[in-house]
Amino acid sequence: IPVISHCFGEVKMKFTIVFAGLLGIFLTPTLADYDISVNDNNNSGGSGQQSVSVNNEHGVANVDNNNGWDSWNSLWDYGSGFAVIRPFKKKSCIVHKMNKEVMPSIQALDMLAKKNKLQGRGPEGPPPKSLIYSVKPDKVNNLDQFGKSVVTMCKGIPTYMAEEIQGANLILYPEKCFNVDILWILNISLCEEAMEN
Repeated sequence: IPVISHCFGEVKMKFTIVFAGLLGIFLTPTLADYDISVNDNNNSGGSGQQSVSVNNEHGVANVDNNNGWDSWNSLWDYGSGFAVIRPFKKKSCIVHKMNKEVMPSIQALDMLAKKNKLQGRGPEGPPPKSLIYSVKPDKVNNLDQFGKSVVTMCKGIPTYMAEEIQGANLILYPEKCFNVDILWILNISLCEEAMEN
């Protein structure tokens, strides 16, 4: 009987090791961080390069657009439901609620960004979805209401709140707008006369 229980113990141990290995293989992509870099020739002011960093564990995506003085950084915090865009030229942060019907989920962002990169999509691909926001002229005093990620990105920087304008069209909206084109997936326009140039 000791020989049988010893053999059964080895089989049980091997099964545990195989199960743990398979669990690691399937669970790692859902918890992993990843980066995607894309050359984007359709940004305001000429060409630029965008990179996306996603932290699935914290539910945060960070999009950087490197285009000289027209560079910007965007952070999407899926946990808090807020996103922030920091246009470097304007030296400010603009926070807005995430429209989850238009903005891709964190999993879809990964898929869409990789798909568009591999297919070389850009201006000739399907038109991206669009969101238009009105930036309020008053500075935000309490960043904590938007979550830790926004606080980290905007601490010490003038921060403004923006509200989505439902059904708006840029042609009909006369205010000056700052446009952010994210990986041929989403166009965001931040409009307000009160924003400093």
